[in-house]
This record gives sequence, C-alpha cells and structure tokens, in this order.
Amino acid sequence: MLMVPCGLFFCVSSIVSMFLNTLTPKFYVALTGTSSLISGLILIFEWWYFRKYGTSFIEQVSVSHLRPLLGGVDNSSPTNSNTSNGDADSNRQSVSECKVWRNPLNLFRGAEYNRYTWVTGREPLTYYDMNLSAQDHQTFFTCDSDHLRPADAIMQKAWRERNPQARISAAHEALELEDCATAYILLAEEEATTIVEAEKLFKQAVKAGEGCYRRSQQLQHHGAQYEAQHRRDTNVLVYIKRRLAMCSRKLGRTREAVKMMRDLMKEFPLLSMFNIHENLLESLLELQNYADVQAVLAKYDDISLPKSATICYTAALLKARAVSDKFSPEAASRRGLSTAEMNAVEAIHRAVEFNPHVPKYLLEMKSLILPPEHILKRGDSEAIAYAFFHLQHWKRVEGALNLLHCTWEGTFRMIPYPLEKGHLFYPYPICTETADRELLPTVFHEVSVYPKKELPFFILFTAGLCSFTAMLALLTHQFPELMGVFAKAVSLLHRSHTLTSSLCKSNPQ
Repeated sequence: MLMVPCGLFFCVSSIVSMFLNTLTPKFYVALTGTSSLISGLILIFEWWYFRKYGTSFIEQVSVSHLRPLLGGVDNSSPTNSNTSNGDADSNRQSVSECKVWRNPLNLFRGAEYNRYTWVTGREPLTYYDMNLSAQDHQTFFTCDSDHLRPADAIMQKAWRERNPQARISAAHEALELEDCATAYILLAEEEATTIVEAEKLFKQAVKAGEGCYRRSQQLQHHGAQYEAQHRRDTNVLVYIKRRLAMCSRKLGRTREAVKMMRDLMKEFPLLSMFNIHENLLESLLELQNYADVQAVLAKYDDISLPKSATICYTAALLKARAVSDKFSPEAASRRGLSTAEMNAVEAIHRAVEFNPHVPKYLLEMKSLILPPEHILKRGDSEAIAYAFFHLQHWKRVEGALNLLHCTWEGTFRMIPYPLEKGHLFYPYPICTETADRELLPTVFHEVSVYPKKELPFFILFTAGLCSFTAMLALLTHQFPELMGVFAKAVSLLHRSHTLTSSLCKSNPQ
C-alpha cells in the first residue's frame, strides 16, 4: 500500500532534480528580478490606494469578498451611512473652520498667570493670545459714546495700551474721576495678585456696573448711540458677575458660585456667546450633582448649538459613570458589551472624534500647561483648557479613566479616511495645528496634531517582500553561480526534509 506513493514521490523528486540541474544562473537572475518588479508594483499600488482611500486594497478585497464566503459579516454599510450623515452635517455648518473662541474658564492674569511667571520664569501666554484679548476688551468694554464720560474715555485708551503698567496707571486715573466699572475690571484682572483681592475689586465693579446699566437701560430706545451704550453696559455687567462667580468657585464656595451662574443665565438668557453654561457644568461636577449636570447637557447638547469639548466629554463622563466601576476589558471581550457599556463607548467615541487631543491629557500621557485665554475648538488649546479643569472630575469617577484608556483609540478606526470625510461631526479642520501654534507657548509645549492612521499590515508586508526580492535579485546578478548553488542546496534540503516527514508518517513506529 505504501509502495505506490513512495515510488511516485521518488519519481517526482528525480524529475524536479533534473529540471533544477538544467537551470542556468541567468534563470535565477530573471526569476528574482521579475519577483522584485512584481512586488514593487504591488507596493506602489497598495500605497496609492491607501493614500486615496485610507485602507489596504488587499485587506479591502479580503474583507469584502473572501470574508462573506467564509461566513463573516460585512460591516461596511453602517460606515457608509454614517459617512453620508457626516457629509450632510458638514453641509449644514456655516461657521468658520478655525474660529478662535474666548476661553470660558480663562485664568486671572495677575493672580494666576503672573504668579506662574514669577515662579518659573516662563511666559504662559503668547503675544497672539494677549492681542486677541485686547481686541475682545475693546469690543465688549468700549463704544463710540465713551467720549461723553471722561473715565470711559481714559479706559478706551487703556484697553489699547500694550504695556501692563500703563494700563494699570490709566485705570487708577479713571477711578480718581468716578467709579468706573471697567477700571475695576482691569485692576481685578491684572493688578490683583490673589483671588481674594480680585473678588473685592469685582464687588466694587458690580455696584458701578449696575448703576450704569440701569441708566442706559432707560435710554436704550432713544437712538443708536444709546443702544450701543446699553449693549456695552450689559456686556460689562455680565462679565463682572461671571468673574465674581468664578472667584467664588476658586475660593471653595462652589454652591454660591452655582447660584450666581444660574441667576446670571436667567437674567441674560440671550447672551449664550459667553458660554456661561460651561462654567456651570464644571461647578456642578465639583459638587458631584450629576442629575443637574445631565439637565444642563439636555439643554445645551443640541444639534443646532455649537459643540465643545466640555459638552462632549461631560456627556461621555456621565455615560461612563454608569458602567465604569465594574467594567473589565477581558470580561467585555468574552461576553460582549452590554447596552449601557455600548452607550458609554459610543459617547467616548463621539467625544474623541470631536477633539482627539483630550484623552492624552486626561490619561496623563502628555503634560498639562496653563490654558490660554483663547481656545480653538477641536484643537490642542481646547484640549488643554478642558483637561486642566476637568481631570479631577474624571479621576473622581471610579474606572472612568480606565474605560477611556481601553476605548478611545478605536475612534480612529471608525472615522472614514481621509479627514475631509466626517463621521458624527463636520470634517476635522486641517488648520488647527497652525492656529494652536499661535495660541500656545511652543517654547516649552509640543503642540498635538491629529492622529495619523497607521500603515496597514499588507503595505508593510509588501514593502518587506519587495526589499527582500530586490536584494536577492542584486545578489543573483552579482554572484550568479554562487546563488545557483545556494538555490539547489535549499531545494535538496527541502526535498530531504519532505521525504523524512513522509516516511515518518507512513511508518510511525
């Protein structure tokens, strides 16, 4: 029974041996050269396909055509539908891609930024950031009728002054003439060296600001000039009360700060541009009042309102809080994700897609610095500002950071490629890195960039195969006889190993 297979094997082996003995070195040169050329062409095509579509062609074919034949499931259709939703959402966006926003939780220059400079010798704010703040001050704290009030006329020049000491001197000069709300603001922001001093100055500013607000409110409909004056006085009063609430929050009177923020939002409901709700969310998280946090999110996490890292990541934190204390990646991989766990993971994916820079700061993979006075939504500056104030809230929820660590990188496998294609949000702006370099002190901080997709396995494999065959072709061309002997030796070794294996299987004893 065993004689026929063995005889056939020896016959085939002798034929192969005769064929190899007749081969010339030129054949090996041609074979390795052709293999190198083919693998090089495959590598070029794979690289072009990856650059255009963000995936490997071989991998795509295997998933799309071979996997269904082997009983797999094709999950490409949901991605396509999400892509179309992202494109539709992109068309609805009319705002500028890289609009810079005032940081809702910006620190005090005198009591916080300057103290950092005194201790470290580093400047935490860039000139571009401070220049934007100067423009904000001129927009919100001045108007065309300032020349009618001497103190306001002085402050109009003070907000344009670049020298901090000159601004502070001008504010003192304005206060010598009358109680000027904007003068108190400048001194509280830049001259006060502690939060307690800043709070005292803001309390004086409230009295002056409320008086100006009541007077201008009575005259607001008497002409464009009075309308502009009333708008300015409104901005001043809102700013003062908001900063007073922030002083209370920093001094540990969090419940008082929450009440002041709620009252301010009820009194001026249309001034959403100040994003006071983000201050409120942070204070409620400090109180661990998660029901009220959810209520605020229900109002502001709306499709028609602009998103922020605070909105998206707070929503993810609340979803994670429900499951994070018992979450185990090993158990989840065995039994699959529950509905609550799936909701939490989807919320994390949503947050990471909106701002992919936040997780590295929350997971302390990157060092935090003082947040700038302005942020770029979806950029590194917003990530720093969010993590600076909210890292403690994530640490307080047991297992939340572990859940984030296990799931956040999966976001980038779900987002269509290239970046022009959105998924849950409008496409990620390509100008964020440039803007963040203007906002952040790059001297001692490395600006984060959007995570790039890793090269697929098949591209790396093809590159290795191309390099290996090219090296063989070069060696065969240079040493044809030696390579021929080497090839025959490898072939004989392989045949002897195969023969031994076959005999062992036929005669196990």
